[in-house]
Amino acid sequence: MTQWKSAKAVTWAALVATALTLEVPLAAQVGGRATRPQVQRPDGPVWQVLRKSCIGCHGIDDYAFYAQDRAAWQALIASKHKSGEAALSAADQSILLDWLVSKFGPETKPFPRTYIPAEITTFFSDPEARRLLTRACTTCHGMERVEAARNPADAWRVTILDMRERGAKLSDEEVEQLTEWLGRVWGTNQDK
Repeated sequence: MTQWKSAKAVTWAALVATALTLEVPLAAQVGGRATRPQVQRPDGPVWQVLRKSCIGCHGIDDYAFYAQDRAAWQALIASKHKSGEAALSAADQSILLDWLVSKFGPETKPFPRTYIPAEITTFFSDPEARRLLTRACTTCHGMERVEAARNPADAWRVTILDMRERGAKLSDEEVEQLTEWLGRVWGTNQDK
């Protein structure tokens, strides 16, 4: 009997060791669909610029959805940050653009947006999401409560469903759209 238990333990150990060394594509790990991108946080001056000017509003994983040259990155930053939001000095902008082009330049492949739940057919734009948040959330608490939080999409979904149980007027489709938007705009770069 002891030999059998010993052989069984060795077999399980071998299976676990084999499973840990296999590299399974990320899409295959999550039911065959892609998940949020995982962007490795840079160090040094780039991280200082991101920390000071960028991650207060969105995660760095947002950058992985693009594969652009320097001019396109500069135009995107300008179009997304109206009226002085995320004002960057020329030096900081140069550091950020150098990093963006090196990691998410035109020769890279943008991360697919297929991680979005099937209920969502189009992305919420920032104004659409803000209108929904104002309608459904700010009757009970201020936007600063939302803006101060950082959660992966699944944690946002739990929070949104909890708020719906407390009276927030949200359809199932709005829950999924808001979950995707909050996970993208005020998400984290890894699951908790």
